[in-house]
Amino acid sequence: MLHLIRNAHLYSPKDEGICHILTAYERILYIGKELLDVDKNLIGTDTDLEGARLIPGFIDGHAHITGGGGETGPASRVPAVKLSEFTSAGVTSVIGLLGTDDLTRNTETLVQQAYGLREEGVSAWCYTGGYHVPPITLTEKIRGDIVFVDPIIGVGELAISDHRSSQPTFDEFLRIASEVHVAGLMTGKAGVLHLHLGEGQRHLELVEKALDVAEIPARTYNPTHVNRNLGLFDAALALPERGVTIDLTAFPKGDCGHGLSAADAFLQYHQKGLPLDKITISSDGGGCLPQFDDQGELLHIGVGTSSTLPETLDQVLKQDIPLEEVLPTMTSNVADSLRLSHKGRLETGKDADLVILNDQNEIQHVMARGRWHIRDGSAVIKGIFE
Repeated sequence: MLHLIRNAHLYSPKDEGICHILTAYERILYIGKELLDVDKNLIGTDTDLEGARLIPGFIDGHAHITGGGGETGPASRVPAVKLSEFTSAGVTSVIGLLGTDDLTRNTETLVQQAYGLREEGVSAWCYTGGYHVPPITLTEKIRGDIVFVDPIIGVGELAISDHRSSQPTFDEFLRIASEVHVAGLMTGKAGVLHLHLGEGQRHLELVEKALDVAEIPARTYNPTHVNRNLGLFDAALALPERGVTIDLTAFPKGDCGHGLSAADAFLQYHQKGLPLDKITISSDGGGCLPQFDDQGELLHIGVGTSSTLPETLDQVLKQDIPLEEVLPTMTSNVADSLRLSHKGRLETGKDADLVILNDQNEIQHVMARGRWHIRDGSAVIKGIFE
């Protein structure tokens, strides 16, 4: 079915001005200033945006698609994330992972959930492993998982500087990084080591030392939650100029703890003139967001949601930052870091993943893989159990 979108103010994520778009078979067939003469009998939907902004679908690079949690016992396990929780937030691609609980949740169920989300119409991948060392795997090898299991593109979220981690040694850390890097070379997949950063005072010492003494490329390391406290964020700001892509977490309001919101962290990063192609923003959707005291006792627990991505975008735009400067953090930068060449940009031949914003920066319509999932703010496609 052909879908025609007319008079869109297109951000590819670059500002392309007013354009017309034609999609079919999950792909973008045409983008241009001239309106094509298409047989009306072939057009399924014809949408005139009258100048509304059209942007690439968000890629949520860090989400607990099977649910996270478990820090306070079995009842604290967060349920799996439903399809429309992603699409209503403008997320058309998602990377799933395991966290603290990589025992009762495992790589097998994570891969199955990724396949399930694909069947429901969005794009999904996942990491092997979780917080702990040795990483849990399907094939008993990191390289085997990445090479032989289609959705698996790297390792994550391996925990460092956190009381819940396995306290990996430097040699263990390098061995895992080397395995994931080589697997990326063998497959063309992302080959990244996605790193959970906790509140520990060592911050990013393992990454810094690895960059100093090992031959593994800087792009392999992908630390997340780097805005969770000010000391960690300061340390993270030194990494992009060394080739590392850092990931901010869009914490829900009130769950920043001693850190910065993703919007405030991006604004500081932007003001310092650091490389705008080496920063991404993810949601931690479906994950629990615990805060602990100095003895590791739980003080507060929240739950992440992908809706914080459009909320963060709105907060940054209200500070007069151009859309095309912040938009890559949720689209093209994520695609580049994870080697998803058909995602993150609106160009002829790429996947038809797109979002339309209204004047209040709210999500009006969402297309994923060429199908409308959200129309006028409401889900027209839902998961099988929604």
